[in-house]
Amino acid sequence: MALYSEKVMDHFLHPRNVGVIEDADGVGEVGNAKCGDIMKIYLKIDNDIITDVKFETFGCGSAIASSSMATEMIKGKPVSEALELTNKAVAEALDGLPAHKMHCSVLAEEAIKNALEDYQSKQKK
Repeated sequence: MALYSEKVMDHFLHPRNVGVIEDADGVGEVGNAKCGDIMKIYLKIDNDIITDVKFETFGCGSAIASSSMATEMIKGKPVSEALELTNKAVAEALDGLPAHKMHCSVLAEEAIKNALEDYQSKQKK
């Protein structure tokens, strides 16, 4: 059995939504000092719908694939739905990750939630 699924390899080799949104409504950044992965998620939100999402990830193939898949999963969704995204859902959408790489899907979930919290904090001001 291959270590990585075809979906992981596809999102690693052809990541979706890579880049920066200069005037982002929410930005979330997380890192894992143990593995060295860093993810930054940018959100554009209009009428509580995520209209655009971009990411920058410095890390392994699993981290890049998790970022790519997570952004695909929340694009076009309401903020309330995006807040429910779990690392397990990201890993399942990628047809699984090796156990020692599950932390990559956790980082993707945390980065998105941090970006959503940033957006919500800006709305209260």
